[in-house]
Amino acid sequence: MSEQYTIPPTLEQRMHLRRAIKAFVQTQHLCPPVSLKQLEQLAETFIQQAEQLSTLNSQLSTLNSLLPWLMVEIHNQIWLPIVAGIPHERRLLMLPKCLSRYGECQAEYDEYGLLCHRCGRCHIPNLQDKVEQLGGLSIVAEGFTQVIELIENRVVDAVIGVSCLDSLEKAFPLLVRHAVPGLAIALNDSGCQNTHVDTDYVEELISLLSDEVTPTLLDHEAIHEQVSRWFTRPELEQLMQPAVDPTQQICLDWMSGEGKRWRPFLLSAVWQALTGKTEMTTDVHRAAVAVECFHKASLIHDDVEDQDDTRYGQPTINALYGDAFAINAGDALLGQGYRILAQSNNAELLRLIADAHVKLCRGQGDELMWNHTPVTMDFVMNIFRHKTVPAFEVSLMLGLSCTGNFAHLRPILKNYSEALGIAYQLKDDLEDDEDQWSKVESQKSRPTAVLALQTEHPTWSQEEVKAELQRLTDHYHQQALDALNGMDELELKRLLYQVTEKILG
Repeated sequence: MSEQYTIPPTLEQRMHLRRAIKAFVQTQHLCPPVSLKQLEQLAETFIQQAEQLSTLNSQLSTLNSLLPWLMVEIHNQIWLPIVAGIPHERRLLMLPKCLSRYGECQAEYDEYGLLCHRCGRCHIPNLQDKVEQLGGLSIVAEGFTQVIELIENRVVDAVIGVSCLDSLEKAFPLLVRHAVPGLAIALNDSGCQNTHVDTDYVEELISLLSDEVTPTLLDHEAIHEQVSRWFTRPELEQLMQPAVDPTQQICLDWMSGEGKRWRPFLLSAVWQALTGKTEMTTDVHRAAVAVECFHKASLIHDDVEDQDDTRYGQPTINALYGDAFAINAGDALLGQGYRILAQSNNAELLRLIADAHVKLCRGQGDELMWNHTPVTMDFVMNIFRHKTVPAFEVSLMLGLSCTGNFAHLRPILKNYSEALGIAYQLKDDLEDDEDQWSKVESQKSRPTAVLALQTEHPTWSQEEVKAELQRLTDHYHQQALDALNGMDELELKRLLYQVTEKILG
């Protein structure tokens, strides 16, 4: 972080600004998480308003140099009601080693951090004792990667972290992108030795406890485990019928084989995030298996159309049994998907999956006909919207439909899915093997964003093409997060932030 980034020099000024930020955030009606871009915009708005107030302007000549510190404090105020509703025993206090007295500290270090001897030379033991009295956890270590792991492993649900602005600049984006409920307090001075922090303010944040208990945070691992069980052979046979012929045998093998199960997971997680229930309904189960039937069918047909011989490191169905049998197996899976959904009382599930099916086929058709059409970015983006976007959108919409409520979220999820799908496909093109960076004339190329940029900008170097692809990927990544700004459903918003990070991070 450059030297221009500072924090308010006195405790009085810091606390004055914190009170002003609290009042400002209360007027914004924000639901966490918020993106780094939105935090920066909020900080800039606060600066514009605060500089008009003589009480603040007389204390600080300019607030612009405080932008990073203001972003951290705004983030704190947005998350504070949520963290306050999480029990103390589900919180973690993370302190930096540099709070100890350099040259005097006799503490040892293990794999988890500093083992304090409570010699009384610094504030570390006082803060740790305060946390432990409340039933919480504390560690003295550097780096927030450990925190992400503790959150994902369900050891804690929230973190209160103390660090210098330099370290926060590196770690803070991790907390934001992973939508970790947390508060961050910047040290009052830089350097790696004998630092200080507003101890009373840290103790105030540690002690916060609201009567309004935060809803139980989603257990993603538990959802993954439940979804995985649905794709075991016995479970599948209950919905798809036992294998009584070669086609059904192949379909069951294909469905129970390799796969990330992203679509059934998203569908189930959306439903759980909105309902707060952990016991999945029959409709959720059916819709999750059905959406995977359609996905697996599309993979079989893709392999035939692209004449691919391997998938998941194994021979494709067309490689093993021929194109005709593979087409038939894919069609059988489509039929199974419609049959499973037809057993539900929710007719909208059929409409949603049918609309996505038609849109995907249109996108695939455009891709297959690409040799007859100029390969421009508009053309390629249109393929992405028809072929890649529906795969994300249909899972979210099916989960939403299973709740029987929350119709106001449809346009938000639609915009989010479009941006996410485009960013995902751009990232995929960007990360393709070097042999995919082929010349425009190559008949083996598919209509990728790489090929489109090479066609539109024949003088660009490979590095210039890659740079533009990265810019576009980042743009749609941010657009996906921006689409969630109007969402007030905390757990769904956290879920989609985390999904975005896993897919695009």
